[in-house]
Amino acid sequence: MKPTLNSFARAVSRGFTLIELMVVLVIIGVLAALIVPNVLDRADDARVTAARTDVNNIMQALKLYKLDNQRFPTAEQGLQALVARPATGPNPPNWKPYLDKLPKDAWGQPYQYMNPGLHAEIDVFSFGADGQPGGEGKNADIGSWQ
Repeated sequence: MKPTLNSFARAVSRGFTLIELMVVLVIIGVLAALIVPNVLDRADDARVTAARTDVNNIMQALKLYKLDNQRFPTAEQGLQALVARPATGPNPPNWKPYLDKLPKDAWGQPYQYMNPGLHAEIDVFSFGADGQPGGEGKNADIGSWQ
């Protein structure tokens, strides 16, 4: 039997049943459960990569500072010595701006600077996602010694 325009119109006007809607919602839920964790892990990986890049850039600026001034900034002068002439001694004889501004880590916290460092002559690092020393995974410290 050939479908008529009238039977087609009735089928379209009847809409979706509750069971059909539930099946669609379950399928969407299963897809979300499989995809969302992978996307969230990628965001954490991107933040760690951005922090490592920032640490490397800061280290390069510190090496230029030392090349010009024969020493790294003191712990008291900190990383601020890369963007503004230090007000406390020792006075850097050939100071110039080494960075336009100090970046914040991927979690919005300032980078840490130690002179003398625990791992090398100086250390630059981020505390990671938790903002606390140590940690594992996304909470692990990201430093110039890595």
